[in-house]
Amino acid sequence: MLRPRIIVCLDVDHGRVVKGVNFKGLRDVGDPVELAQRYEREGADEIVFLDVSASAEGRGTLLETVRRTAEVLFIPLTVGGGVRTVGDMGELLRAGADKIGMNSAAVRNPGLITEGSELFGSQCIVASVDAAREGSSWRAYTHGGRTPTELEGVEWARECADRGAGEILLTSMDRDGVRTGYDLELTRSVAEQVKVPVIASGGAGGPSHILEAFNEGKASAALLAGILHDGLTTVGAIKDELVSRGVNVR
Repeated sequence: MLRPRIIVCLDVDHGRVVKGVNFKGLRDVGDPVELAQRYEREGADEIVFLDVSASAEGRGTLLETVRRTAEVLFIPLTVGGGVRTVGDMGELLRAGADKIGMNSAAVRNPGLITEGSELFGSQCIVASVDAAREGSSWRAYTHGGRTPTELEGVEWARECADRGAGEILLTSMDRDGVRTGYDLELTRSVAEQVKVPVIASGGAGGPSHILEAFNEGKASAALLAGILHDGLTTVGAIKDELVSRGVNVR
């Protein structure tokens, strides 16, 4: 069995890392290159770089910022935001990305997942699913959480995996930035429907929440952002705590 991973997310807006709550009220928290280096030193297993305004503004990902970030990292880098074609994927991989994250473009053209996985390998394709609860289910959103779709979140995640995505990056929009814990029901619902790793995202407030994501949510990895950006803890401290609780982290 793969050991659970701790992944740090850098939401990038016009070349700067930002963080908000429920995908709103974004504030500047630093330079992506400096933060990526810091989190790698602290023990992050991977970095996710999401250009949060690219799709909404109809532009591609900021390749130069991706290139500068990739140059300083020795751990895997996933890049998403503004990916519309397999040509865009190729450019990002050549710029140093190890994996490509897709949300809006995949919803618009689900065949892009299959095309990308066949061309570059499923291990390169990460389906990013942003979901908000509606009654007893979840609605999937695109364009950085701005646009609701007609897709049910769990069913869409399963379709992404069936089409060739090698991982599901699953973000609870309701929990994003609030630090009350991951949406375990959402995470578990997706993990039970797919045969690929599920990355829990949205709501981490401390090691206990990450432990819940691994145990109760059946996640393969936990994504962190705000509690690290604000200096409330470090990746190293979180891993030490998880090890003390019997989790065999990397």
